[in-house]
Amino acid sequence: MKLSQFRFTLPKELIAEKPVRNRDEARMMVLHRDTGETEHRLFKDFIEYVDSDDVVVANNTKVFPALLDGEKEKTGAKIQVTLLRELNEEMRLWDVIVDPARKIRIGNKLYFGTNDALVAEVVDNTTSRGRTIRFLFDGSHDEFISIVKGMGRTPLPDEIRRLREISNNDKYDYQTLYAKEEGSVAAPVAGLHFSRELLKRLEIKDVIWKELTLHTGMGEFKPIEVEDLSKHRMDSEEMHLGEDVCEAVEKAKEGGHRVCCVGTTTMRALESAVTTPGHIFPYDGWTNKFIFPPYDFTIADMMVTNFHHPMSSQFIMVSAFAGPELLMQTYQTAIKEKYRFSTYGDAMLIV
Repeated sequence: MKLSQFRFTLPKELIAEKPVRNRDEARMMVLHRDTGETEHRLFKDFIEYVDSDDVVVANNTKVFPALLDGEKEKTGAKIQVTLLRELNEEMRLWDVIVDPARKIRIGNKLYFGTNDALVAEVVDNTTSRGRTIRFLFDGSHDEFISIVKGMGRTPLPDEIRRLREISNNDKYDYQTLYAKEEGSVAAPVAGLHFSRELLKRLEIKDVIWKELTLHTGMGEFKPIEVEDLSKHRMDSEEMHLGEDVCEAVEKAKEGGHRVCCVGTTTMRALESAVTTPGHIFPYDGWTNKFIFPPYDFTIADMMVTNFHHPMSSQFIMVSAFAGPELLMQTYQTAIKEKYRFSTYGDAMLIV
């Protein structure tokens, strides 16, 4: 498959600037892969598409307030730094993205917060992820993290930041209700649609809810720059999948029940843990798995996802699950019906 096969025109007005007021009242298009038919529902109707003893697997990663506003030494030029990954706790080394990056050099000092509460020095500007900086801080690691969290803001995707300023509501909106394991700079957005009421209804219906962790980085938003998809390399991301998830999935498969995967990050995690056909095993490590058509999925029978951008890794993965031609036709329907796209957009359930 070639990248250009996943190109379509997305009207800018369909990119959601904000979420709907109630999480589970976003629109949901249901796509039936066997017939190609679609239904137009609300996300709270998800309960109608799962049965007792079906397993729903979600990513419980928690978004870190990783966006720091600062300025460059001497010039006072305004900058934004997105913290990606702590490399060394003792030395306070972090991989970051600096915006704008063109005038940031090794040795430059960056200042953050009131009265320059934090100071950092650029130590490397050649990493694939952007820059490596060292925070010049003498206190404990807990004190350091507390200061960072106090001044950090929600790292919304650039497309939303171009539309509006980050608000206090985003601390809540850009986080799933079941987020537990802190470490992501991007939310697993398919999970944003689940409300407390819907989660409770799934429990009452005896639908089995299981969680794994995949800490999502900025690589989720990095454009694919090669036409031959086999040559694209995803950024590595940390993931953890426990024995309880494996046992629940195995039991469901053996009993003729279905497994529903919430989002593309969860799908990548599950497929990364497949070691023999039809089986997954506990996994603690890193994954850079990139799924593109044709691909034989091992675990999921159903998938919850959002409407994604053309030629994005997420759209390409969902194309592999639904079928490229069918998904492209379905997206044209979504555009015609004015579904909301991207981070805060509407949902799609593929069955």
